[in-house]
Amino acid sequence: MANTSSAKKATRKIARRAAVNKNRRSRVRTYVRKVEEALAAGDKAAAVAAFKAAEPELMRAATKGVVHKNTASRKVSRLAQRVKTLSA
Repeated sequence: MANTSSAKKATRKIARRAAVNKNRRSRVRTYVRKVEEALAAGDKAAAVAAFKAAEPELMRAATKGVVHKNTASRKVSRLAQRVKTLSA
């Protein structure tokens, strides 16, 4: 358990950041899931719309440090590829 006041404050800060990061990660997953569902349904228009909403959300998570930059890029790339194959 934290004894010093600075350690107690650090614990509070970490808890706040963890809550924010959890919220952001959950938000990203929701957007990605919407794209996945549209792809599974074969709905091209919905998939494109969902992808356009999901891409900035993923990149924002990367800039905020919630996910690694390369991870976000990889996820965007793979989703874009799947949306493209659906429309072809």
